[in-house]
Amino acid sequence: MTSIARPAYPLTIPDYGAERRRLARFLDGRAFVAGGRTAASDGIPVADPATNEVVGTVARCDATHAARAVDSADAALRDWSRMLAGERGAVLRRWAALIRANEDDLARLMTLEQGKPLAEAVGEIRYGASFVEWFAAEGERAYGETIPAHKPNAQIMTRQQPIGVVLAVTPWNFPSAMVTRKAAAALAAGCTVIAKPAPETPFSALALGALAKEAGFPAGVFQVITGDAADLTQALLSDNRVRAVSFTGSTRVGRIILGQAAQGIKRASMELGGHAPFLIFEDADPAQAADAAMAAKFQTSGQDCLAANRIYVAESRHDDIVGRMAEALAQLRVGHGLDPETDIGPMTHGGIAANCRRQVDDAVARGARLIASQARADGNFVTPTLLADVREDMLIGREETFGPVAAVLSFRDEAEVVARANDTEMGLAAYLYTNDLRRTLRLSEALQYGMVAVNTVSFTGAPIPFGGWKQSGLGREGARQGLLEFTETKYVCFGDLAA
Repeated sequence: MTSIARPAYPLTIPDYGAERRRLARFLDGRAFVAGGRTAASDGIPVADPATNEVVGTVARCDATHAARAVDSADAALRDWSRMLAGERGAVLRRWAALIRANEDDLARLMTLEQGKPLAEAVGEIRYGASFVEWFAAEGERAYGETIPAHKPNAQIMTRQQPIGVVLAVTPWNFPSAMVTRKAAAALAAGCTVIAKPAPETPFSALALGALAKEAGFPAGVFQVITGDAADLTQALLSDNRVRAVSFTGSTRVGRIILGQAAQGIKRASMELGGHAPFLIFEDADPAQAADAAMAAKFQTSGQDCLAANRIYVAESRHDDIVGRMAEALAQLRVGHGLDPETDIGPMTHGGIAANCRRQVDDAVARGARLIASQARADGNFVTPTLLADVREDMLIGREETFGPVAAVLSFRDEAEVVARANDTEMGLAAYLYTNDLRRTLRLSEALQYGMVAVNTVSFTGAPIPFGGWKQSGLGREGARQGLLEFTETKYVCFGDLAA
């Protein structure tokens, strides 16, 4: 039994024995390779980030396992790609139904390995299932085109065909939904998929693998391989039969994977880092804007690429908004994700917590005001923190935080704040709060981001094209664009059709 390092404040400790018994079917750490469960000579312990208690061990697969997975995916590709789109959709719908039927256990499993509050974990399971359902239908709408001919006696058409074997490399902050968002699109397009989950949170992906098998996926169509991220990704991308990679994670790692994919001229879609600005103008409703800024910052305990990293507030509204946010922050409760009273769970690994503390210390040392913070936490916990008088030359002003630290910056006019919001190599999402219709139209175009949310913080979902500009990514996930990421366009010309 691993010793539990308790934080300095009271923490409800779960009954791990009871949790293991309840989740036994999903705590099988063997990988899904070639239609069966695969063990390895070595294992990787997976710990609850709240307590460091080991909840299970998963297989440390190697290059040999990777080669077997590609063999199986390549062998399954012919039959899976030739199935009717509706037949593939039926299998996907069975998978989605099983995910929904097991949402409580899947959510508890996620909270144990990732740390997020249970209510948020349930929401993620439902969100993930929605992608499977949506792409089950969208696969039947992978339309080609008939093109007016440019030469006599000819007919021209295009069709969309599956790209082939797809590698999906998924992150630890959304360990279930990022698997389904990638895999469902690729599977609906007729591709076979090898999922490589983050080593911190592999059980959520393995559970999806177990349910996929129960849903009737043929061997090799959907596989889950666990192990060292760098070694396995390199082994899989070095195989020419893997024709596409979809990655969600940091921009730093994205550059590495993009370089590896370039060696084989593989399709690469990437959802990378964010540094989201949240713009609050003087005409916005202050209560609504403050509540929205809190939600955009502290959901998923701040471990979200969409989190509001720079909250820009008009000078005339600054003190009011900061005061409202401070009052709301004082109500947030830090604790274990299985405790129903918890709002902020642990950071999934210690490096994130250390970075949050580093950014806060740097900001205060450079003149930022520490407006509100609960007692400083230890271990993987970071208590919610609010900083004012932040500037872009501070670490928190130029780096993604990925934790529960809110940074407020003031601005004087529209042109100034747009320039400051755009002054970054990141371009994933931006938030805009104003009641001026003309301003919303101007700024929704002027902000250099792939997604702009106007007077809302809830904008993601299966039908929308999720993705960023600049160094925040390549391609889109969700929507019809997400399906097309996994298809090739084939042009066919029929000539000599004269009677």
